[in-house]
Amino acid sequence: MTDFLKKTIHSVITPKEGWHVLHSFFRVNYAKWGSLVEQGRTEAREYFSSVVQKIRLEPNTQLVTMSIVGSKADIGFILVSPDLHTVDHFAKQLTRSLGPQVMEPTLSWLSITELSEYTTTESEYVVNLKRKVGSETNCQRFEAELADFRSRMEKYSQDRLYPCLPDWPVVCFYPMSKRRHPSKNWYTLDFAARKRLMAGHARLGKTYAGRVRQLITGSTGLDDMEWGVTLFAHTTSDIKTIVYEMRFDSVSAEYAEFGEFLIGLQLPSDDLLSRLGL
Repeated sequence: MTDFLKKTIHSVITPKEGWHVLHSFFRVNYAKWGSLVEQGRTEAREYFSSVVQKIRLEPNTQLVTMSIVGSKADIGFILVSPDLHTVDHFAKQLTRSLGPQVMEPTLSWLSITELSEYTTTESEYVVNLKRKVGSETNCQRFEAELADFRSRMEKYSQDRLYPCLPDWPVVCFYPMSKRRHPSKNWYTLDFAARKRLMAGHARLGKTYAGRVRQLITGSTGLDDMEWGVTLFAHTTSDIKTIVYEMRFDSVSAEYAEFGEFLIGLQLPSDDLLSRLGL
């Protein structure tokens, strides 16, 4: 933890499990930037780079820096850290890092990494495994497959709750909620029906393993919609295709409401400033 935070914070604010995630997007006020003298611009660039470096040296803290494609924003950040004070402190440093009012906020999204409530439990897996191999006649196989399941679930939980964000170049972010229309209300379905639908949704997502990495974070009670979805890929084609295919799945086609989509390109801080013309 930074010296500043040690001096000013008496207790940390962390989720019971998982980490806080803040997506922030800004437009650059080029008139404000142009009003700075050359020395001021040089100092601003150096300070911006130092803030980025300081954040990335903070334990259990990650920062993605992006050039946002199109006119919805110019620059974007994904800041991940356990403590909400740390997230808030660094987010405010980033906002001011290029000088007063040079970066004007267009969208921010606060969420928390979380596990899906629809994940297969060990007891459910054991029931299906007994049907598949039997618990007595194939005891060795049973124990081996159960051990493999536990290993996979441990990795799944670690990746969902404490992710290591990839450096893949293309980043897509959008918020979403489950629909509450009288004729199609996700929250009036019983749990078994919701779990069955989500299982099909997850199977489709797994077909993009190695091509698209997903960061699904919960924002219920923290922001305007219920989840933030971040997709990392090497090409825009894979982003476009996975979102297109998912929309034919019942979970999306019947029950999903989507917010605004933003596309970013991950760039190191110096390349990012050059891309922005700063």
